[in-house]
This record gives sequence, C-alpha cells and structure tokens, in this order.
Amino acid sequence: LAAEALGRENTLAVLMPSCYSSSHSVSDALAMVQKAGIGYHIVEIEKARIAFTEILGPFFKDLPSDITEENIQARIRALLLMAFSNKFGHMVLNTSNKSESAVGYGTLYGDMCGGISVIGDIYKTEVYKLAREINTKEEIIPVNIINKLPSAELKPGQFDTDSLPPYSVLDPILFRYIEMERSADKIIAEGFDAEIQQIQ
Repeated sequence: LAAEALGRENTLAVLMPSCYSSSHSVSDALAMVQKAGIGYHIVEIEKARIAFTEILGPFFKDLPSDITEENIQARIRALLLMAFSNKFGHMVLNTSNKSESAVGYGTLYGDMCGGISVIGDIYKTEVYKLAREINTKEEIIPVNIINKLPSAELKPGQFDTDSLPPYSVLDPILFRYIEMERSADKIIAEGFDAEIQQIQ
C-alpha cells in the first residue's frame, strides 16, 4: 500500500527476524518486497533479544518466561524502526488493524508504534480481502501470507487464536459493537456466544 501510494522508491521495508521467526515468514516477506519492487533491509534481532535477556536475568531469574519476554521482542523491533526513522527521515507505518486494536492485541511501544496507521480502520478479515484484491491482476502478496494462520511469532508455536477467537467470529461482534453501537446483550441476543463477549 505504501509503495502504491508513495512510490516504490519512497518505500523501505525492514525485516527483523528472531529465533522464533519461521523460515517461511522470512522467505514470504522477501518474496513480497521483491515482487513489489521495494527496497529492504534484514536486521536480525536475536543478539538484542539475548542481550536484554542477560541484562534482565538477575532480576527475572526466579520467574517463568511469559508475555514480558514476548513484548521485549516487539519493542526491540520498534526501537530499530524508530532508529531508521530518525536517521533517514522515514515515517514508520503502523501495521495494526482495527480488530487487534479493539481488543488490545498488540504491544505498547512495540508493534503499535508508527506515525500513520495504514490499515488501522479495517478489520482483520477485511485485511485479507484487501490482500486478495491487491493480487487480482498479479500475485504481489505471496498467497502463503494470506492463507497461513496469523501469528506474531513471539514464542514457539504461537497463533493469534491462542488468545482470540477466530477473526471470522470476532470481527462480526466487533462490527456490531463499534460501528452499530449495539450492547453486549443485543449482540448475544443475535445468537453470538456470551462467553466470546468477555474478550477485551
């Protein structure tokens, strides 16, 4: 979208894999930026992740690993993106969508950073529709990116559905609550599971 709006020459992608990044995530991302003709850098974050683990080790030594360590990875990536922004004058584009923002599924000062939220007003299911629309004339976004289960890949085997219902279930609820301003009781009365309403 950035390349389409601003030009390929004005768009830069930064790929920031960690030890938890799947091989297909890296290869899919590379395929997409190459097909889109966008410049890119690959910045490994593993050394930074290890450094933070060692710095915090004396304080966290008796505590189990949890979302804290996952969020550190997202915040390392934000730090790197802001460094590129400061040094070269780029604007960081936020990648959160309306579904994630509505339920707080993101890392503050991490993947929520950015000066413009390009897809911030469309739901996750609409993001997939948009991706398929972009691919109408030619495949720019590798189909594997569209078809695979969504995951932040901040720990082994992590998927969005570990914390959220499927977006096909969540988005209709969010649409009714946000756009139509319906109460939880009204949404439940339409046939949605009451337990799903507890997700916030």
